[in-house]
Amino acid sequence: MFQEVSTRADFPGMEKQVRRFWKEKDIFARSVKQREGRPFFVFYEGPPTANGLPGIHHVLARAMKDLFPRYKTMRGFYCERKGGWDTHGLPVEIEVEKDLKLNGKQDIERFGVEAFNKLARESVFKYIGEWSEMTEQMGFWVDLEHAYRTYDSSYIESVWWILKQLWDKQLLYEGFKVVPYCPRDMTPLSSHELALGYQDNVEDPSVYVKFELEDEPRTYFLAWTTTPWTLPGNVALAVGVDIPYVRVRQGDERYILAKARLSILQGEYQVEAEVDAKSLLGKRYKPLYRYLIPDKPAFFVVDADFVSVEDGTGIVHTAAAYGVDDLELALKKGIPVRHVVDLQGRFRPEVEPFAGLFVKKADPKIIEDLKQRGLMYRAETIRHTYPFCWRCGTPLLYYALTSWYIKTTAVKDQLIRNNNATNWVPAYIKGGRMGNWLETLVDWSLSRWRYWGTPLPIWICEKCDARRCIGSVAELSLTLKDDLHRPYIDRVTLPCEKCDGVMRRVPDLIDVWFDSGSMPMAQFHYPFENVETFKKRFPADFISEALDQTRGWFYSLLAISTMLFDQSSYKNVICTNLVLDKSGRKMSKSLRNTVDPFEIMSKFGADATRWYFYASVAVGNEYRFDPSAVQDVVRRFLLILWNTYYFFTNYARLDGFEPGGEPVPVKQRAVLDRWLLAELAAVLKDVEGALDAYDPNGSARRLEAFVLDLSTWYVRRSRRRFWKSESDADKRSAYQTLYQVMVALSQLLAPFMPFISETIYGNLAAGMNGQPDSVHLTDWPTAQPDWVDDELRRQMASVRRLVAGGLAARNAAGIKVRQPLRAVTIAERPLQPELEAILLEELNIKAARYQGEGGELVLDTEISEELKLEGLARDLVRKIQELRKQSGFAVEDRIRLFYQGDGILAEALERWREYIATETLAVAVARGGAPDGASTETLRIEGHDLTVSVVRVAAR
Repeated sequence: MFQEVSTRADFPGMEKQVRRFWKEKDIFARSVKQREGRPFFVFYEGPPTANGLPGIHHVLARAMKDLFPRYKTMRGFYCERKGGWDTHGLPVEIEVEKDLKLNGKQDIERFGVEAFNKLARESVFKYIGEWSEMTEQMGFWVDLEHAYRTYDSSYIESVWWILKQLWDKQLLYEGFKVVPYCPRDMTPLSSHELALGYQDNVEDPSVYVKFELEDEPRTYFLAWTTTPWTLPGNVALAVGVDIPYVRVRQGDERYILAKARLSILQGEYQVEAEVDAKSLLGKRYKPLYRYLIPDKPAFFVVDADFVSVEDGTGIVHTAAAYGVDDLELALKKGIPVRHVVDLQGRFRPEVEPFAGLFVKKADPKIIEDLKQRGLMYRAETIRHTYPFCWRCGTPLLYYALTSWYIKTTAVKDQLIRNNNATNWVPAYIKGGRMGNWLETLVDWSLSRWRYWGTPLPIWICEKCDARRCIGSVAELSLTLKDDLHRPYIDRVTLPCEKCDGVMRRVPDLIDVWFDSGSMPMAQFHYPFENVETFKKRFPADFISEALDQTRGWFYSLLAISTMLFDQSSYKNVICTNLVLDKSGRKMSKSLRNTVDPFEIMSKFGADATRWYFYASVAVGNEYRFDPSAVQDVVRRFLLILWNTYYFFTNYARLDGFEPGGEPVPVKQRAVLDRWLLAELAAVLKDVEGALDAYDPNGSARRLEAFVLDLSTWYVRRSRRRFWKSESDADKRSAYQTLYQVMVALSQLLAPFMPFISETIYGNLAAGMNGQPDSVHLTDWPTAQPDWVDDELRRQMASVRRLVAGGLAARNAAGIKVRQPLRAVTIAERPLQPELEAILLEELNIKAARYQGEGGELVLDTEISEELKLEGLARDLVRKIQELRKQSGFAVEDRIRLFYQGDGILAEALERWREYIATETLAVAVARGGAPDGASTETLRIEGHDLTVSVVRVAAR
């Protein structure tokens, strides 16, 4: 016998009970173990950092990660779900700095690297409790007991092995380049990290500067820049050899600029001559600042292919130390590099007017200085996109320095090929955000000049500069019990193999994205152990993260596996977009628009929260998150599902229905039953297709539509069959059909909403007839051949379309549905009798006539006296049902019905006495006063009154 179900659903409370059940019965582990020996479905967990609190966007990420492993497990695949934690890097260091009230690297080194890293290790899992709680509360099944941690020596050793492979392939090298650089953290960043920190609408200077020719007083080259702080580091000016230039006169000064950029000039001017760009090459000009003048020739005009006339003046100010193109041009032309700014982003002492100033704060002072010296032609501001450090928020600089790189450009074609072989969801990411990124690929800036991270395993001889990359701890005479972090690893020296010198490790750490991108191998300590384990679990069938990981984890996974194995480490990837507030703003504490995921799930339930992310928008679109949207999921979906479940269990308990026994053959069932099973078969096919295509939105919306049809069409139309049926066989058919559908639906919903599906299945099927004790231990449901009936589905769709048209026609005529009509004329072929009966009952019409095939529907709106009385009888039924409900009667309670009064309502009641008694479960209908204790109300219908009373007789 089924357990009693409350009409008032408490979803968060229900979910707590389910979580206890899972834990007591070890359901997650059993769901994995029972598939051992079956084909693998490999999922990689992108490692989160647990030293920050989880947000609502983490629920989105984990909802996607949970859906497909659950689905594939039910489809019979063996799917482990090894968790992982990202434990290194600036996120951790910055938190420790805040706790210690330190400010920058100097403070860290005064505090002591050993003590600092000890605290970093301890802080890594500062919020592990909150992360574990969120993971459990939302029903994300992931193995955290055996999770990998990027700070473990075994993990680091695998990363070292990977770097050694790249070293042997000559893909790891030291170079002098301009890279994105964080002056606050005093470390270079990679180009993909740069992509993580861009901010829009940043206000910066926009200045046009005058560079005076050395041999032509009061004649100036005009150049434009948005970074005035780079002007003290200027070493050259660049022109385009195919660009037409002009010399113009304004007052007693002459300016040289591109002809196409004359619009930047202010006031009147005269064009004195057109100038061939080649005639400008080699011309010398006076440096704006004479601090740190290089000892090699500089301050002359060169040609460059990056010069354009889209903006600026067609003459590019070149500061070799602070621009990628600038440095490349300077090295090509033999122009010296001029560093006027130190590693903290402050002007060096030699640059006296601005010494010690942070470059961005120096901008207005430089502008004012040039104005006073007559070298500023025009100064404005501009709003544009500018990169900031993705972790500490400091404006990044482009800065020339020597560091270590991975030559990813050497495998660019392979990266593009492997990306093209990957299934991206949404598809446009493949050739768009990811494809464009790969087309403009630069070498990976690997070095990080920090403290808490994986050390770069390169040792250099102090004496002969010989270099060696280490690929295992054994090469250092260490073991995995040793701490491989700084400062301990810095103390390890090696004898030089080429001379009698001592080799010491370079002080660099590596990019944390290299850590996370190494996880396919490093999570298993490959190749030092688990070789076969790794091979069976590479590549991943599925990964999922947010859009910003396109150039983060997604790229690092692709790059590392391509360089190692010439293939991607993942086959299918879901790339979710941002979770914004309801106004479309990015969530932040400063705007006070952040959402606490625990609060949302505690109020509405995890199922509702998950379903919002599956069903609200297609993957790739932004989410406008608002608590009311999750509340809407409860109202428009979960409660409809719950009420259907309640309806079935309530009547099944009353009738003593048991799911066993001989089923009624499908062909002998009522048309509504056959239609519902046909719809279920179609839903199974559609949801499978969508999930196999990694389309959570399409599958969720298909399920949503099915649940709505189940409630508003099947259950509504079949309701009386469960308490009054023409035959026991018809009632059994209805019960068996709805039971089959509810059990299958619980299985279909299980990957999406693991809690309510478990609750429904647990009450209806768990342990019955050999069924598993959890829906998550069942196989994915399959349609029986005799369920499939696409023709019936088409015809029922036609009926529903005609019903909608008929209701609209009634509304236009001002005739309510409870008022019967004589006939309807339909311009279609005749419907089969069972379907016609449904149409007529839905529209409350006595007969149907058919004329041709135009699909139109015309009502006979003439209402006879007999039809009028029948309509009033239906109104009386509705009013009496409301009185029953107000009186607190159960749906199965029988009543005695009394009425007092005369007129048309009394006449309608007498004429339709048997119908009214049947519909209201009245065992007797009598005119006259009711006994004491009766519930009495005067009903008013269309201006007429009738007093009725109801008395409970007994439960059914």
